[in-house]
Amino acid sequence: MLAKRIIPCLDIKNGETVKGTNFVNLRSAGDPVELGKSYSDQGADELVYLDITASYEGRKTFTDLVRRVAAELSIPFTVGGGINELSDVDRLLNAGADKVSVNSAALRRPELVNEITSHFGSQVCVVAIDAKYTEEKGWKCYVKGGREETDWGLFDWAREVCERGAGEILFTSMNHDGVKEGFANDALARLSDILSIPVIASGGAGKMEHFRDTFIQGKSDAALAASVFHFGEISIPDLKHYLKSEGINVRL
Repeated sequence: MLAKRIIPCLDIKNGETVKGTNFVNLRSAGDPVELGKSYSDQGADELVYLDITASYEGRKTFTDLVRRVAAELSIPFTVGGGINELSDVDRLLNAGADKVSVNSAALRRPELVNEITSHFGSQVCVVAIDAKYTEEKGWKCYVKGGREETDWGLFDWAREVCERGAGEILFTSMNHDGVKEGFANDALARLSDILSIPVIASGGAGKMEHFRDTFIQGKSDAALAASVFHFGEISIPDLKHYLKSEGINVRL
């Protein structure tokens, strides 16, 4: 069985790492290059860097930051935010990123997923899905950093991008984001059941048990978190030893 992955996520705004709750109330969490190197040294399996205002403000992801990160890291990292066309992907891969994450642009133009995978390979293309659950509508996908609801349902959209060749799904539950009460394991388990590609859980990590639960109950292939790592609430070595003791296959 493939090892489960632990992935710190660094949300970037104006060149610094920030973290919020339910996608708002951002506070600073430090230098993205130094943090990334620290996580790499601690045993993180991968990193994700998201320029969280790029889509909203119509900017391009900071290529120079990606170069600086790549110079310091010994683990794979994914970059997202403001990726709208193949030239954006090419620029970020050339700067040192291993994968790119697309979200708003893919929902606007699903063919982008086909283009990325045919040019660069499925392994490069991570489709990030921000979705919110309501009793009235179920799980609906959002764009522009969680600001705008779309017509797409979570499971239909995940199936669509899987068929278009995406290599992974990064699913963030907006209901759970920053609340620290656990991941959206029911939705994650359903995604894992209907998809043939890995699913990364995001939104809701507050304690070590939440990681265990998403790997077992949520059937997640990887778990992504931010504030619990940024603010020293959970250390990656401690987390991995805990998961190992719970029978979860992780790389120590």
